[in-house]
Amino acid sequence: MKIFNSCFVAVALFAACVQSTSAQNPVRQVGNVKSVTIDNQTIDIGTDGAFVRVMVYSPNIIRVRMDKQKLAEDFSYAVISKPVTTKVNITQNDTEINIITDSLKVNIKKSPYNITFSNAAGEVINQDEAGLSTSWVNESVTTYKKMQEGEHFIGLGEKTGGLDRKGNAYTNWNSDTYAYSTSQDPIYSTIPFYIGIHHNVNYGIFFDNTWQSDFNFGASNDRFSSFGAKGGEMNYYFIAHTKVADIIKSYSSLTGLMKMPPLWSLGYQQNRYSYYPEAEVMRIANTLREKKIPADGITLDIHYMDKYKVFSWDKDRFPDPAAMIKKLKDMAFKVTLIVDPGIKAEKGYGVYDRGLKEDIFAKYPDGSNYTGQVWPGWCNFPDFTNPKGRAWWGSELKKYADEGVSGIWNDMNEFSTWGQKAPDNILFNFEGRIASHPQIHNVYGLEMIRSSYEGYKAARENKRPFILTRSGYAGLQRYAAMWTGDNRAENDHMLLGVRLMNSLGLSGVPFTGMDVGGFTGGASPSLYARWMQIGAFNPYFRNHTGINSKSSEPWAYGEEVLEITRNYINLRYRLLPYLYSTFYEASQTGKPVMRSLTIDYTHDENVYNGMYENQYMFGHGFLVFPFDGVTNYGKLYFPAGKWYNLYNGEVQQGNAKIALDLGISKLPVYVKESSIIPMQTQIQNTTEKPSDTLYVHVYKGDVNNKFVYYEDDGETFDYEKGEYFRKAITYDAAKKTITFAKAEGAGKSKFSMIKVMLHGFGTTAIKLNGKASQAKDDFQALMLPISRFDPTGFSNPVEGEKIRSMVFKNVNDQFTVSY
Repeated sequence: MKIFNSCFVAVALFAACVQSTSAQNPVRQVGNVKSVTIDNQTIDIGTDGAFVRVMVYSPNIIRVRMDKQKLAEDFSYAVISKPVTTKVNITQNDTEINIITDSLKVNIKKSPYNITFSNAAGEVINQDEAGLSTSWVNESVTTYKKMQEGEHFIGLGEKTGGLDRKGNAYTNWNSDTYAYSTSQDPIYSTIPFYIGIHHNVNYGIFFDNTWQSDFNFGASNDRFSSFGAKGGEMNYYFIAHTKVADIIKSYSSLTGLMKMPPLWSLGYQQNRYSYYPEAEVMRIANTLREKKIPADGITLDIHYMDKYKVFSWDKDRFPDPAAMIKKLKDMAFKVTLIVDPGIKAEKGYGVYDRGLKEDIFAKYPDGSNYTGQVWPGWCNFPDFTNPKGRAWWGSELKKYADEGVSGIWNDMNEFSTWGQKAPDNILFNFEGRIASHPQIHNVYGLEMIRSSYEGYKAARENKRPFILTRSGYAGLQRYAAMWTGDNRAENDHMLLGVRLMNSLGLSGVPFTGMDVGGFTGGASPSLYARWMQIGAFNPYFRNHTGINSKSSEPWAYGEEVLEITRNYINLRYRLLPYLYSTFYEASQTGKPVMRSLTIDYTHDENVYNGMYENQYMFGHGFLVFPFDGVTNYGKLYFPAGKWYNLYNGEVQQGNAKIALDLGISKLPVYVKESSIIPMQTQIQNTTEKPSDTLYVHVYKGDVNNKFVYYEDDGETFDYEKGEYFRKAITYDAAKKTITFAKAEGAGKSKFSMIKVMLHGFGTTAIKLNGKASQAKDDFQALMLPISRFDPTGFSNPVEGEKIRSMVFKNVNDQFTVSY
């Protein structure tokens, strides 16, 4: 009896405790809907615990905003587009609200609030987890989504780990992570956008909140995926399309498309931390030219500065920078300089004095300037969220523009300080709104590259700026290319770099690169050779190594490696017409240059397999296998279709897995059937003119394809005024035709003739505009990397793939090839 009484008392006390906790619940939930106001495409919803606004942004995009009481002024550094007028039907009854567009059905339950997104057929794409939905713990807000069976999660920008985020959690807090591990999180940038895939449907969610944010894709739970932030609103855009490429396009419509890059930035870039003095810079430039290694850029790291002070030169190392830059220009090299945000707090240093006068530095609440320590010592930091600060930065950059500098490399812009713990109470202008460091931290790098882009564009008048960044936020693609920071010279880092670039491509950033060869440590000759081969198939191709590492120029690893790397750099330059046209596509649609197989083969489970997750498409045509650089052994997966070996034309049928044991002289690359690959003759830099013939390689296939060939002057913004040359090339498998449309645009092509190179067509009779053509046998000389060190290679081009070539045609003509 005594024991029973004790148990009864314990149960009663527990029940009382639960009731007390419910009365003072530390988790604030949205609760039941109390009021609904419908205004055209916008629904305002009052609930027990929140205010919710649901907006139809377009037929495929729904925006959801909520806060505990009222919404703040609507502002975003990332989103630049406005809602599109949309035909929408919004109805409600006592239990639910329904929104219907031509693409989406949205159902909002009222008791309690819970939102479900379905496609036009009524299939559930994404929904809140019942009973959890959205809630607050103190100032942190989180939305919980039901995790669908077999769901894959991809994207989220620059995140380490595997392609599929399932089972993992991630934090967004831009961080300086020197020599980061392959699983370290967070690293340099924040792009809070991911894509979910399940049951043959796809969706994207962009959580536009600049505070520290966290994403959970089933880590430590088996019930939900979630996203949330330490402060600010719950503010997300739900995007749904049948194709992943269209999800990326819609996300890019929200956050902006990249501009066309300067052509030279697509050439090979040679860098080191650091090349100095001037004699060393010139030695590197002369050696590149003497050894006939095509190159367009040399980048100078922090040792060019006077005691690391930005916008200065060390006069002992570089007595006449303008003259040196002119000598490099005469050799067809463009110069890119590193710049950091920390401004040394030193009276008499003109940059600092002008910053003080303009009052553009971030501040403590008492009005004094925040001071943190970086390379120059104690520094103040420009407030790039202040229009006045951005204008000041641009005015300082003009010095470099006047000296002939072509590119600006924004580093340390997380922002980084020694100690890596900038105080929360630093205040920023935030376009006149005033905000603290936790709200601004993740967009500091974005606004720095905005300042660099806008300032350099103004300083160089009509010349396109090249801006490179280490840090950023969603929308960074409007201003800069991004590289993946201080990696290691290790095989797993080479492959991680591929995944990072693929993930950035899925997240709206087409122009990406990594430190080819590895920044810390020293690569083995075979690893270096493989890395340089992969680098030739990266959007931004920069070789870079650290100060305490061995030299990493192509000639530093012996004659065999030099020849291999030169072959692939040569190949990249021959492919520039294809690559530049692919960048044009990215500037129009957001579709990346380097494409995860999940874009075109979304529901093929093999592409998520860790064994094959590094494979990618380079543009529409090339399937690249980032082969192991240590064992030279790997397993390859070919998706559906027909694939041509780049080097010998042999056909590999899709839906196949094969193993290869390959030497270092060749990177496995295959060409997709029906591909259209424009190429040019060999050049050593982008100022050199190729021959007058554009070689258009066409691979026979059973699927249709369309490729838009594009040219402009590669340097100015005149293309925005119609000064471009554009020509659509269409492959119709059913009609057995290859059609070259009439040229568009007011610009002229650098080529006068087109030669069509036909792969896989055998002895098929070829007609030109319906008449028999003098098609002749030719050889695959243009695409063939030749290595005298490789016993399986081709020492003579005529030993390569036998193909057929068409007669020359004027590049401006409209014509059709039929077979």
